[in-house]
Amino acid sequence: MNVDLFYTTLEMMGYLVIIYMIVVAVVYLALFLIASPNIRKERGLHREELIEDTAINTDTFPVSVLVPAYNEEVGVVSTARSMLALNYPQSEVIVIDDGSKDETAKRMIDTFAMERMELAVRRHFKTQDILEGYQSTTHPNLYLLRKENGGKADALNAGINFSKYPYFAAIDGDSILDRDALLKTMKPIIDSNGAVAATGGTVRIANGSKIIKGVVERIGLPKQPMLLMQIVEYFRAFLIGRLGLSKLNILLIISGAFGVFEKNRVIKAGGYDSNTVGEDMELIVRIHRSLKDEKSRQRIEYIQDPVCWTEAPSTFSSLRAQRKRWQKGLAETLWKHREMIFNPKYKGIGMFSLPYYLFVELLSAIFEMIGYFIIISGIFFSFVSIEITIVVSLLTVFYGSMISSLAVLLEEWTYHKNPDPKSVLLLYGWALSESFWYRPLLVWWRCEGLFLFLSKRKSSWGNMNRKGLSQDY
Repeated sequence: MNVDLFYTTLEMMGYLVIIYMIVVAVVYLALFLIASPNIRKERGLHREELIEDTAINTDTFPVSVLVPAYNEEVGVVSTARSMLALNYPQSEVIVIDDGSKDETAKRMIDTFAMERMELAVRRHFKTQDILEGYQSTTHPNLYLLRKENGGKADALNAGINFSKYPYFAAIDGDSILDRDALLKTMKPIIDSNGAVAATGGTVRIANGSKIIKGVVERIGLPKQPMLLMQIVEYFRAFLIGRLGLSKLNILLIISGAFGVFEKNRVIKAGGYDSNTVGEDMELIVRIHRSLKDEKSRQRIEYIQDPVCWTEAPSTFSSLRAQRKRWQKGLAETLWKHREMIFNPKYKGIGMFSLPYYLFVELLSAIFEMIGYFIIISGIFFSFVSIEITIVVSLLTVFYGSMISSLAVLLEEWTYHKNPDPKSVLLLYGWALSESFWYRPLLVWWRCEGLFLFLSKRKSSWGNMNRKGLSQDY
């Protein structure tokens, strides 16, 4: 390649990265401005009064709580206890053991004195065979289904088939819910008299907190920098991004860790797709699509109050596997629904939300990787002018560290969930460091996820090497 052409190409790539990062920063700012009225409103709410009003509301809908589990022997009992302790008038808890190779089922059967039962399962969706069902003798609303392995989506579909109530909550097998979580998440559905088809709540990382028998007794911070950065990352994703999209009714993700759905709407949409690892996002896109095709006025909402606690990956290998899987799932969903992108028929979903997830959430890994290449080329080899190198470097820091540190301050200002000022300063300090070590790792792993998608390699549940969050005594 001609040397001058090489230098010119690098310069053009530098300008492209600069324009991209400025545009993305403006998009983030716009989403923040859209979300800010809700953030201010949330800060002034008296949450206990709102929950008490909902708890005594005679119009609450019964809910089936579905817990898909694969090799979750460490945390499944704590999760089940957390579900049983929920403050909600009428619910059933269904744990679906998706062909686990450990003692997931045995732990459930022994802990809750479960006995085999006759199965009566509807066939809304075709799933892998259910081998047997159990019901607890101590908690009659607790059930266990053992089935052949088919993946998380297949397990959730089996749970929907077995469930008897008009709404269901999908909970990860390692998640812990606040006692009022279901009330908070069902409140928009109850208040709208069914006009809300699905809701999702904020997910927080529980590593470092004191959890006893499925109840968060004390919020704390982990000691590992990698876990602290994941806490900051969750603040940024939920408080700034999803709240703004929800306000516009174009939210495309309800976290797989915790979401509530109208069962009939999910059945109409065809249930969870077993052929993608991003089944949670793919279902929401399909629900939006069916709502627009039917010209329905139903909507999907995000609840910003933290309600769900989950165990984050505690090793670099497990975090890498998680992020590769997330990126691959995002790419699969966008490709499957590519005809909706920039399609005015789907209004905000087609004209803004899907393009946002394509250019900001998916392809940002490529642009950021180019940005790091430009910085290295300019600093160490002088392949790029010093002006472009400085601008790209500053924008990279702003794009990552500054937005994340803002999310930390907003979260504390709104919810005051951190135990002391020292914890806030610790998170803020690590947020400022994001662009120098944590974000480059994520960018590399997300690029690997894109390669997985392009190479059409199969993905499975995966193994996060869970340590367990709860002390069961």
